[in-house]
Order: sequence, then C-alpha cells, then structure tokens
Amino acid sequence: MAGGWTRDGAVQDQIDASIEDAVAEARSRLVTGESAEFCDECDCAIPEARRKAIPGVRLCVECQSALEKQQTASGGINRRGSKDSQLR
Repeated sequence: MAGGWTRDGAVQDQIDASIEDAVAEARSRLVTGESAEFCDECDCAIPEARRKAIPGVRLCVECQSALEKQQTASGGINRRGSKDSQLR
C-alpha cells in the first residue's frame, strides 16, 4: 500500500530502522569485564550477588536507578517518522 509520495514498504523501513537504532543503543550500554567492588558514583560497596548477576557492573542499585531515570527522561522524539523532518 503506497501512501502519497512514499514507495511501497517505506513505513516498514522506518519501523525497522527505529528498531535497529534502539537495539544498537541498548547493546552499546551493556557492560563487560570485571565488576567493581565499589560504586563509581558514591563509593558504596556493591553487593557480591549484584556483581555476580551483572558481570561488569560499575554502579550500585541506587545510582543505577537514578541514571536510568535520567536517561528515560531525556528520551527524544522519533525524528525518522516525523512529517516535519520529511518535508525539510
């Protein structure tokens, strides 16, 4: 189903590109290597159970939660699907 000036499958291509971007971003955030014994932010001890469960962990639960809240609050608009960006 073509829509206006777009070719067939253009919407699906936008969806696929958005998913690929999200997966790439998530993979770039994965930590690897040896876990820290103390949090990089607040210097609190990181429990051994957390270090075993998440290899390469660098933050305690509280600091990780604060970081994730900050990252989700600054989430942007999907500019690929914005009609404004397509008209420029």
